[in-house]
Amino acid sequence: MTRNPRDAMERRPHVVVVNQWKEHYADYARYLNHTTHRVTYITTPVGRGCVPPAAAEVALVESTGDLAEVRTALDGLVRRHGPVRRIVALKEGDLLVAAQLRADRGLPGPRPADLLAFRDKYVMCTAVADAGLPVPVFTAAGDHDSVRAFAELAGWPLVVKPRVGGSSDGVVVLAGPGDLARLPDFTEPMLVQAFNPHPIYHVDGVFDGRAPTCLRASRYINSCLGFRDGTFLGSVEEDDPRIVRAIETSATAFLGALTGAPTPFHLELFVERRGEDVTCTFLEVGARVGGAEIPFLWRELHGYDLMRAAFDLQATGTTGTAPPPRAASGPVGGWLLVPAPTARPCLITEATSMVGRRPGPYAEALLSPGEVLPAADAYYEHVGGRFRFRGTSSAEVERALAATATRFRVSAAPVPPAEQAAPVPPAEQPAYRIPEVTR
Repeated sequence: MTRNPRDAMERRPHVVVVNQWKEHYADYARYLNHTTHRVTYITTPVGRGCVPPAAAEVALVESTGDLAEVRTALDGLVRRHGPVRRIVALKEGDLLVAAQLRADRGLPGPRPADLLAFRDKYVMCTAVADAGLPVPVFTAAGDHDSVRAFAELAGWPLVVKPRVGGSSDGVVVLAGPGDLARLPDFTEPMLVQAFNPHPIYHVDGVFDGRAPTCLRASRYINSCLGFRDGTFLGSVEEDDPRIVRAIETSATAFLGALTGAPTPFHLELFVERRGEDVTCTFLEVGARVGGAEIPFLWRELHGYDLMRAAFDLQATGTTGTAPPPRAASGPVGGWLLVPAPTARPCLITEATSMVGRRPGPYAEALLSPGEVLPAADAYYEHVGGRFRFRGTSSAEVERALAATATRFRVSAAPVPPAEQAAPVPPAEQPAYRIPEVTR
């Protein structure tokens, strides 16, 4: 009796994962059984490093953020593996692409309209302001004249940023009217906002549609914008219960203003302390797990996989395993990113290990001399050095972080243009198969 290949496909539901990480921020093979499911991947050449060996097929694209390119790759996977049941994308820059692909095919999971308030900063801030919650005064900006007009009402300094973007790309701080001359012409929709001088925190966890089911609050050391200008970026989890309580209350309100659906979140806010009072002001939020070393700290220190929760929400509609308690407890974590020593791609010539030093990190991610730091889209992954810390207090972790930032050395040389691999046009990129293995 001849078996119908389509019947076999139906017995193994087809799930497509869009990925651009090389590092294992997400452990896809552990989240979904690749034997009972036909799991295919759309990824970049750099992102192939994160694809499990049991993948049914890998389709390479130049950019996972290019809707047309990813749509073409998906069409090919569907032809070869049958109708897709779910599409999963966990990186912020891929969320809208995956959402549109779901809409194209009528698949369950977040659609573009569901994510708009988490991607468009004007829509985001408007929703928060309409809920009566604190957010720096803002407006949409179409040109330099609109920025100047806003400054006449709000005063200086100002922050100008793309309405849709990430990793502080395109963000400019204007100290006064003289800085308008260095503001580039707008090529995309922009937001202009009053500058807030208070410390910035990031808050990470899972929101169940009413409240966070788990949450950790961390204070940035330096800023994401400063990292783009060559300054190290760090983060230390907050152990002051008054600040944590204020942040949890504010996070619940901010998220509730944006959605009534379960979602992972990476929220940024300003925290002002006046004596015993703590005031939180909204900055921005993403409907995804935080980047940098956040997923690793949660798994290694707090025993909970935020990436799995995010994956399960897209793959099954639930977060799967029960989360840890919301209150901050247990070890205090922190992370440090050192920027690339020169323009990427570059050839690493020196990188000093910091693990084992006291005070110092418990884990690090460095390239060895002779390896190339690629110019990949995962901006906070491909840096000069990544470090993770743990301790019994925020102060202890911050001391270790500062010592590592001071002592670490990394250097690099430019990669000769002739040695830089030119991207292969998508139409010429053959899909390749990796044999499946039994888990």
